[in-house]
Amino acid sequence: MIATGLIGGVQGIFLIFLLGLAVFIIVRFATQKRTRRNLLQRPFSVDEETILDRQFPRHRSVPEALRSRHAGFTRVLMTEKNFEPCGGLSEVTGEMKLVIAAQAAVLLLELPKHGFFPRLRSILVYPGAFHDPGRRNFDLPEAEDRGILLGESWDTGSVILSWDSVVAGGRNADDGMNVVMHEFAHQLDLGNGEVDGVPLLRSRSAYLRWAEVFGREFAALVEASGNRSAPEPFLDPYGATHPSEFFAVATETFFEDPEDLKSEHPELYDQLKDYYGLDPASW
Repeated sequence: MIATGLIGGVQGIFLIFLLGLAVFIIVRFATQKRTRRNLLQRPFSVDEETILDRQFPRHRSVPEALRSRHAGFTRVLMTEKNFEPCGGLSEVTGEMKLVIAAQAAVLLLELPKHGFFPRLRSILVYPGAFHDPGRRNFDLPEAEDRGILLGESWDTGSVILSWDSVVAGGRNADDGMNVVMHEFAHQLDLGNGEVDGVPLLRSRSAYLRWAEVFGREFAALVEASGNRSAPEPFLDPYGATHPSEFFAVATETFFEDPEDLKSEHPELYDQLKDYYGLDPASW
């Protein structure tokens, strides 16, 4: 009788624990949903727009119909992601969070079911270029020491950024290079669980067409980058190092230099236009 009562008591405690855990999860989810809804409804303040005009002027190019969404998405990323100062940086200020999140949010404006980069938990910010021994960047082949870096994206839930590079990429709106968009494109690439240059697409036919166009364009960049006697390729040769890097390079070029990308690589532009649901060449 004692043993039976003891077992029953343990089971009761366990059931109470499970019930409490379920209530906690439900309340937390409801609170997050309510908070997110409020964040999505808040436009940029005058002060925030002044900061973005200085640090990310291309935000003014976002179509009027998408500007409130851009502001809301930016606030969600600022609030829900953990920003951590590194390398002697004393803090990640509100301005830093705003500038980083506003650039990353552009990628999501028309993406369905993006989940605000659900695998990403932390954004680590260094004041300048940083040194990484090469143990954390996905599962790509890499040297023992990869040297000085400006940005990094990990499959463990983190993005690392050099603040100097964030500012340089944000202020220069038409050079085809943006470290925030590059590294956050890697997070989108992870949507299918692999870092292979193929994010989650909308249909089987989309995957087939993506493989055809991206495969051909990647091969062409590899060949052009290895031929020193040939003219410098339009796309950053860094994209020739791996299909995942090609997707990230193509993404930053798509948003930073869309007119030239459309002219030089129209099929590649169309694939990115279909994926992101945006046509930045018309902005």
